[in-house]
Amino acid sequence: MRSLLRVHHCAVRAGGGPSARLLIPAPEYGYSGPRTGLAHGRSAVVDKVTGMARIAVVGAGTGAMAAAARLAVAGDRVTVYERSATYGGSVGRHEHEGFVFDTGPGLLHLPAVQRDLFVKTGKEPLERCVTLAQVDPAIRHVFADGTAVSLPNASRAGVASALDAALGAGAGERWSAFLERARDAWDRSRRPLLEEPLRPDHRVLERDPYPAPRRRRLLRPARQAGTVAEVGAWELTDPRLAALLDGYALAYGLDPRAAPAGAALLPYMEQTFGSWYVMGGMRELARAVYERCVARRVEFVFGADVVRVVEKDGRAAGVELADGAVAEADRVVLGVRPRAGLVPGQRVWRAGDVTVRPGAGGEPVPGRFTVLLSLRGARGPEAVHRTVVHPADAAAEQEAVFGGGVAAKPTVTVLRPDDPATRPDEAHEAVTLTATVAPHGPVDWTDPELRRRFADAVVSAGAAVVPGLRERILHTRVRTPAETEEETGAAGGSVPPPALAGAGGAYLHPGNRTRLPGLYLAGGWSHPGGGLAHAGMSGTLVAGLVVEGDDFRGSR
Repeated sequence: MRSLLRVHHCAVRAGGGPSARLLIPAPEYGYSGPRTGLAHGRSAVVDKVTGMARIAVVGAGTGAMAAAARLAVAGDRVTVYERSATYGGSVGRHEHEGFVFDTGPGLLHLPAVQRDLFVKTGKEPLERCVTLAQVDPAIRHVFADGTAVSLPNASRAGVASALDAALGAGAGERWSAFLERARDAWDRSRRPLLEEPLRPDHRVLERDPYPAPRRRRLLRPARQAGTVAEVGAWELTDPRLAALLDGYALAYGLDPRAAPAGAALLPYMEQTFGSWYVMGGMRELARAVYERCVARRVEFVFGADVVRVVEKDGRAAGVELADGAVAEADRVVLGVRPRAGLVPGQRVWRAGDVTVRPGAGGEPVPGRFTVLLSLRGARGPEAVHRTVVHPADAAAEQEAVFGGGVAAKPTVTVLRPDDPATRPDEAHEAVTLTATVAPHGPVDWTDPELRRRFADAVVSAGAAVVPGLRERILHTRVRTPAETEEETGAAGGSVPPPALAGAGGAYLHPGNRTRLPGLYLAGGWSHPGGGLAHAGMSGTLVAGLVVEGDDFRGSR
């Protein structure tokens, strides 16, 4: 790892109240957060005086907590209702005899989103609350033919050189040309896709922003890549480069065969803004956001299962809990996936709105299968924080994952953090293996034999890159979409993908403002979609809409 930022624990201080100050910092790392009439790049302090409003937030995921903290700073009285016994949503942790594992995201991309949250909600910046380490190399890819390549963190030139050295001359140039087109897509879609509330006329996002080159062919019409898989086959040409690109899509739960070419934004963001690890595990980030909420006097009610949003006089007026109790509120923020019975009828959306739906082709949204391994033996000097092991038959895997089946040989991500907090001592190592899989339902992930068989396939992939893996195993913990569903309440244990432009709007998520006055959506199941950075952006947008009203337009 490089760029290790050593910090002290974030102090918890009370704050907020009817008079609060919102600090708007200068932009960095390509994300500035929504602005309110300030000149781009200027810093200013805005005094906001407002009456106390009661806001009920459903769910304690990181996106919902981001909204809660910002609203509390703006002077609102905020209460979070969480069905489980803790905060963080999918950003979980498993501990066993001194070994510590993340059970959700393993790395942080676009950390400026979290930095913006901490600057605008208190005096302590993010780096005072957690220790960030930029991982280098950012990722290692091991392909089915035995070729391997390690890509440096946030270095376009370094990535090109590494690809040329591993895959042959020209590979780096083709990848660099692809990233240039991805940058164009980023520039075209960044504001409406990420930094602004979803427009009522969202058709601008139905068009794919990726400028795929036209390929002329003799006596046949010119062709232009429209999906991730086509970009790999027609523009990158090398099957290993295509597998590298497909791997980015699959890691986010997207089908490369159907996901629009605009998904090029995902590798672009990672390779441009870097990959970061939170020392102590990614759960430490959720802890820091929770503590920031507490410091801003946000109230949390755990073990509170919200079964219905209460409607009164044509607007959201509170929430009803499973025990029949009703908590009144002036506004409600849903940080969970809206479902039948939870939201009041058809008033949430109208014809033409983006609604909650399954994948673009009607297929279920995938989940994650994770194997947590406690190993004897030290983490070797050859270890890389993140390695992706690609199978020989990617097409068969994609057919299984997005067709409701089980792949015989999955793509496996191996995480080996160089973090003393994850292991009992230097003579042991904690390793996490993850594969994208069909959700619980189409596949019965409670079946013991299926779990054992698929876990063995995942471990076999991991053994190809972790020396002596099987012989070193002290303890194994398997987590499937069934566990994710039980712990987070997400149907099928599905993990929401980020929103994408293109494909006729099929990959967009519902807007943060609903048609029912007083009801807002935050978190991965709303605009701009899943992932730590995107969920954090959703919390920012909800806070802007509540504080400034329906005319809020995000960044300016």
